[in-house]
Amino acid sequence: MVHRSYDAIVIGAGHNGLCTAAYLARAGLKTAIVERRHEEGGGVNTEEPLRPGFRFNLHAQFMEFFDIMPMIQDFDLESLGLRTIVPEAQAGIAFADGRPPVILHRPDLLDRTHASIARYSRSDADTYVDLKRRAQAIQQMLAVGLYNPPTAQGDATQAMILESVFGDIGITSHFATKSPKVVIDELFETDELRALLYRCCVEFGFPVDQTGTGAGFLTFVMWTMANWKLVLGGTHTLAKAMTQACYREGVELIENNSVSGIIIEDGRAVGVHTRTGDIRATKCVASNANVQQTLLDLVGEENLSELWIKRAKAFRSGPSHVLGTPMFCLHDAPDYRSAAHDPEINRTFYTLVGYESARECIDYIRDAYMGRMPSPGAGLWVNSLWDRSQAPPGHHSATGWYFLPPASDLSAEEWAHVRATFNDRFLARWREAAPNMTPGNVIEHRVHTPDLMERKNMILEGDFSNGEFSPDQMGINRPFPEASQYRAEIDGLYFCGPSSYPGGGVHSACGYNAYKTIAEDLGLPSPVVSSRGY
Repeated sequence: MVHRSYDAIVIGAGHNGLCTAAYLARAGLKTAIVERRHEEGGGVNTEEPLRPGFRFNLHAQFMEFFDIMPMIQDFDLESLGLRTIVPEAQAGIAFADGRPPVILHRPDLLDRTHASIARYSRSDADTYVDLKRRAQAIQQMLAVGLYNPPTAQGDATQAMILESVFGDIGITSHFATKSPKVVIDELFETDELRALLYRCCVEFGFPVDQTGTGAGFLTFVMWTMANWKLVLGGTHTLAKAMTQACYREGVELIENNSVSGIIIEDGRAVGVHTRTGDIRATKCVASNANVQQTLLDLVGEENLSELWIKRAKAFRSGPSHVLGTPMFCLHDAPDYRSAAHDPEINRTFYTLVGYESARECIDYIRDAYMGRMPSPGAGLWVNSLWDRSQAPPGHHSATGWYFLPPASDLSAEEWAHVRATFNDRFLARWREAAPNMTPGNVIEHRVHTPDLMERKNMILEGDFSNGEFSPDQMGINRPFPEASQYRAEIDGLYFCGPSSYPGGGVHSACGYNAYKTIAEDLGLPSPVVSSRGY
């Protein structure tokens, strides 16, 4: 039974799907989004899973792309309720022995960053500030790279950027062949700073031991680091604003209706099967789902060539960016021993706890990569310090990220054991660095493990990059070379989700670039905003 018909159908209301749909509708196409859940945004979600009034972002946390994200300006999302704040102290690491913290501040406060690092090494402070300023200066170039389909010249462009931006200080094209860890160790001597940079590097999708991604650390990571915004009301406010933009453009959002298949007729995608009936599309179908889910589950191998079946099955998720999300309802915010040297660590947006050395941090990361449960350690956000709506009066909510093994590496029973024990183990470690984090200060807590993230947010293996970030799955190779321009081999079918270039992260570039490809194929208007130039 045909339920209804549209020009375009978008599968999934993740933020990339919302982006694609909004541009399609603005271009004049009658557009629908089919979403299996009752809420939009995918991993951009805020909930109250423990106690009323304690709000937690279950996946996405800080927003580093808002200054360059086209949809925010193109659809005036601030008029639809999007509000942000930029904390002064952005990232820091606190220590159980109370030694001075290392704190990275937002780009307009680099003098304070310099002073913090200089407690350990003036040379490192000079180097960090210099690299940060150089990375900030190429923001427009990085934005152009993000908000356009990838090209075969990507590697050459990276080498050129290194030579032109960093060459005068000895950072030349050969740094592109190094791993981020090698780059960090070569440029910085301070153990405490190395630990912080290792962890921040992984936060932005670059495995620290992956050779061939050194340029990514020097450009992309150094630019995004400490450019972070907090979304007031929780990250779901972004999803709500994007949804309202879709409604304003005439998009129809069909919720609570899972897609079971993509309808293929004469080699062309012409609609979707859903649990309530078939929905037809006269011009295109765009999938926000993972490339494997789209091709193997929704299209079916019988409709694919042998090459595309092979490519889809070979696409890898994890192990480098698999997340667990701990949540803590607190009476008081943490008060760190290291605050005796710099009280700003108590009001740092993102704080590392549980790593007393660079070795402990790298061992933690490598354990997770190898499928072993690491020793407790986390990056933490106490968002209620800046946004009182995220906790009841006089209380605080703290959220964090653990890096853990992929969902399939542990059994259901093993993950249940992790949920029952890992937070308690981490709290004992947290208390060493912040003595007020006693059992009496913690009202309730829980951890959202990778297996739950896979089921709830459809993030395979719990991998926030939505596909391993390695050279054979990055740039022109993402998700694989034949699919890198957002087109499937089936006419009228497109990829707009984060398994496409540039990958995971709240930037909407996958959805934006997918629209560019669809617009090229269908003769629709370009989305480019003249003031941005991309």
